[in-house]
Amino acid sequence: MTDDYLSRVGTLIRDARRHKKLTQSELAEALQTSQSAVARIEQGKQNLSLETLARISEALDTEVVAVASSTPLNLRIKGGRKLSGEIEVRTSKNAAVACLCATLLNKGKTTLRNLARIEEVNRITEVLTSIGVKIRWLPDSSDLEIIPPAQFDLGAMDETAARRTRTILMFLGPLLHQFDEFQLPNAGGCDLGSRTVEPHLYALRAFGLDVVASHGYYHAKVDPSVHPGKPIILTERGDTVTENALFAAALYDGETVIHNASPNYMVQDLCFMLEKFGVQIEGVGTTTLRVHGVKEINQDVEYHPSEDPIEAMTLVAAAVVTESEITIRRVPIEFMEIELTLLEGMGMKYEIEGDEYRSANGKTRLVDITTKPGPLTAPKDKIHPMPFPGLNIDNLPFFAVIAAYAQGTTTLHDWVYENRAIYLTELNSLGAKVHLMDPHRVMIEGNTRWRAAEVMSPPALRPAVVILLAMLAAPGVSVLRNIYVIDRGYEELDTRLNKLGADIQTFRDI
Repeated sequence: MTDDYLSRVGTLIRDARRHKKLTQSELAEALQTSQSAVARIEQGKQNLSLETLARISEALDTEVVAVASSTPLNLRIKGGRKLSGEIEVRTSKNAAVACLCATLLNKGKTTLRNLARIEEVNRITEVLTSIGVKIRWLPDSSDLEIIPPAQFDLGAMDETAARRTRTILMFLGPLLHQFDEFQLPNAGGCDLGSRTVEPHLYALRAFGLDVVASHGYYHAKVDPSVHPGKPIILTERGDTVTENALFAAALYDGETVIHNASPNYMVQDLCFMLEKFGVQIEGVGTTTLRVHGVKEINQDVEYHPSEDPIEAMTLVAAAVVTESEITIRRVPIEFMEIELTLLEGMGMKYEIEGDEYRSANGKTRLVDITTKPGPLTAPKDKIHPMPFPGLNIDNLPFFAVIAAYAQGTTTLHDWVYENRAIYLTELNSLGAKVHLMDPHRVMIEGNTRWRAAEVMSPPALRPAVVILLAMLAAPGVSVLRNIYVIDRGYEELDTRLNKLGADIQTFRDI
C-alpha cells in the first residue's frame, strides 16, 4: 500500500470519526487499541488489513473503503492448536469436473447433486454459460442444474475463464460429435511443469479428430467418417485422457474398446454418470473399458458425484501433523487404502468406526475413520505415486508434511510432474528441512520444530494446501498469501477446519 493511499484512507477515517463526534480515545476503545494507534492510522502511517478496516467501518457505522473482490485473498493462521471433533469429506473436485464436461453430451436437463462449490467448478460454469448453457444453483443447496441450448455458441466462449483451467481440454471429446470444425483456447490450471496434450489427441484420432495447436488455440477438425476400427490403446494411463476417450465413445453408436484406461475414482464416477445417460460400459474400475455408445443422449438425469479421496487425505494429514484425534466421515476407502497402509507402516493409529456404507451414487464404498495421535517413523523405502490402485499422485504432497513430522529421513519421488517437488521446499520457511535432489525428488528430514512464517501460496493446488497444514502445526501466527489456488479445489476449507478448533482468518490487502 502506497503512502499516498494510506494518507487518503487515514483522512477518510478521521473525517468519519469527527462526523460521529468521537474522540480518538473513544474510537480506540471501540477498536480495543490505543489512541496512538488511531493517530497513526489517521496520519497515514499505519498499514491496514481488511479485517482492521472492517472493524473501523463497524465502529464508525460507515464503509471506509470498498475493496475489489479481485484483490487476492489471504489466510492468517494461529498455529500450534489441537483439532478435535468430526468432519465430513465433501464431494470430489475431479469428479465434478468430469461430470460437468459430460453434460455437454446431453440434450436434456442434467442435475448434479451436492456438487463441490469450488473455483474450478465456477470457471467451468462460466465457460458453459458463455456458450449458451443455462446453469443455476438450486435454492438452499449445492445442487447444480444444467440445461443446454439447441446449439453451443463456441464463438462466444469466455476465454478468460477457459484459460484459467486445464479442464477446457476435456471439451474435445464431447464436442467432436457436434462440430466438423471448432477451436478452443489453450488450457491453464495448476503450474506443474510441461504436460503434453498428445495422449488426448492420439486417443481421439480414432474418432476422426485432428487438432493443431497454434497462436494460443487448439484448432480442431473432425472427419465424421472415421470410427474406431480396433481397440484404442492409451499411450498414458491418465485420468483426463481416459475421460476424453469416454466422452467420444459415449456418442459413437457402436462399440469402443479402450485399453490402458485409468480406473481412478473420477473415471469411475464418469462411467456411472454415462450409464445413467444410457451408455453401456463394461469393465468399470479396470484398465480395459468396453463402451457401447448411443446416437443421441436426450433425457433428464440427476447424478451424485462421490466423495473426494484427496480431501480425505488432506484431513488425515491435518490430524497427523497437529497430533489430533478427529473423526473423518465419508472417506472413500477404496481410494485411500494404499495411503492408510503406508501411514500404518510409519506407525499411525486409526480406527474405522462401524461398517462400510455407500455414497449417494450407490457405488462408492465409504467408511468413517477416527485418527489417533502418536509418533511416526520415516518409511524405509521412498514414497512414490502409481496409477490406481497405487498411491494417488495428488496425495503424494501430503506425505511431505507428514515426513517432516515423522522421525527419520524420507524420500519422495514425484515422477509425474517436473515442478511440483520444487514447491515442497516452501516448507523450509516453516522450519522443515526439505532438500531438492532433482526436479522430481525431495529428501525430507523429520522431527521438525515448526515455526510461524509468511509464505506466498505456491501456484499448484496440493503443495499450497501442504503449506497450510504446516502452518496449522507451527506455533504462532503465520500468513499464507493468495489462496485462489486452494479455493480451486476445496470448499470452505478454512471454515471447516475452524470448526475442528483451528484458528484461520481470511483477509485481503488493500
